[in-house]
Amino acid sequence: MAGGAEPGPEALDWQGRPLRCQDCPHEDLQAEGRCDLGRACVLDRRGKRIDRFFSRNPDLAAAYLDHPYFEVRALAAKHASVFLIGRLRDDPEPEVRAMVAFQLPLARAGSMREDPDRRVRMAVAQRLSGRDLVPLLGDADYAVRLAAARRAPPAALLLLARDPEAEVRRAAAARVVPEALMAFAADPDPLVRRAAAGRLPAPRLVALIRDPDMRVRHAVAERIDPRHLAPLLADEVPAIRETASRRLAE
Repeated sequence: MAGGAEPGPEALDWQGRPLRCQDCPHEDLQAEGRCDLGRACVLDRRGKRIDRFFSRNPDLAAAYLDHPYFEVRALAAKHASVFLIGRLRDDPEPEVRAMVAFQLPLARAGSMREDPDRRVRMAVAQRLSGRDLVPLLGDADYAVRLAAARRAPPAALLLLARDPEAEVRRAAAARVVPEALMAFAADPDPLVRRAAAGRLPAPRLVALIRDPDMRVRHAVAERIDPRHLAPLLADEVPAIRETASRRLAE
């Protein structure tokens, strides 16, 4: 660690004790610019400072995989060899397991989709692809289902038409195959219906032309076959009338 700390929060270890370079086993690294008290220090409690240390010293990451502070273990797992971090799949801290799920080869990380913590399952959802993501569409946590909805095969997203969370249904409506969009056109959430209106084949938009939400009707006015624009020319919302009139004049 170099002695020139950057202005900012005091350099404290993970137990709240002030840090001093002369107490550090890596004091010799500071002359080479490989550590910097208050900025790049493996003993600091702040994650950014620990990460900077390992970025400069990845060869030391393996030595910290069993450190008592979970932030150190997680960031050591980020920089250590993937051949060494597999044992952290069962770490008691979910932050560590999530980092392992990001770093391990997919063939070894895939089974972590059954981890009890959602942060780990979300990490897996961001790496899996294709049919491997389908089981996560039924996950108990909405954030995991949402992460899966953004990457799962479009043909599988019809499974989310009755999802209890509107945000998940909106993500599904934005990607589901066109043949399944009508399942989202009658959704109780107007933003789900608007997402469907933005992708439905033009002939199917007639079903939404009298939708109670102006955002849905406006999406319809922008895409519906001009032969069906007449009801929208008398809409109570000026922007919808203007859109319908403009499209008729084109």
